[in-house]
Amino acid sequence: MEFNNQYEYAGFWVRFGATIIDSILFLMLTMPLLYWVYGSYYFESDGFIIGGWDLLLNWVFPFIATVLFWIYRSATPGKMALKLRVVDAKTGEPLSTSKSVVRYLAYYISTIPLCLGFIWIAFSGKKQGWHDMIANTVVVRPKDHGVEAVTFESRT
Repeated sequence: MEFNNQYEYAGFWVRFGATIIDSILFLMLTMPLLYWVYGSYYFESDGFIIGGWDLLLNWVFPFIATVLFWIYRSATPGKMALKLRVVDAKTGEPLSTSKSVVRYLAYYISTIPLCLGFIWIAFSGKKQGWHDMIANTVVVRPKDHGVEAVTFESRT
């Protein structure tokens, strides 16, 4: 990926928006399946993991899907919708399998202390969360966001 000043680091709010999109898509896929398998018991239970399907649909499937999206598309569906790409911080190339796995597992490090690792994106110069720093990745977007520049006629 050539940078040639055509990309910029994606900040907190646009990444948060991508996460919301991904979360809604994920819930639309998994909730009907979990209800079909477990019925209302799933939503009433206090258990952390209810059973094998719960483990697969809420832990294994998201891991595999996210890693595959990063490897083959450099973005999850939410990031694709907002024209964001997750790339290697040094080369700008798509993530390797190992880097994708490390980044995904590092999400838990970003999450555990009150999501501070995600909030860190807002304060980092390269807009990196802790998971990005651990995996040496960045999230970028085109400088031209596709929005037309505003121009006004002069009143002379």
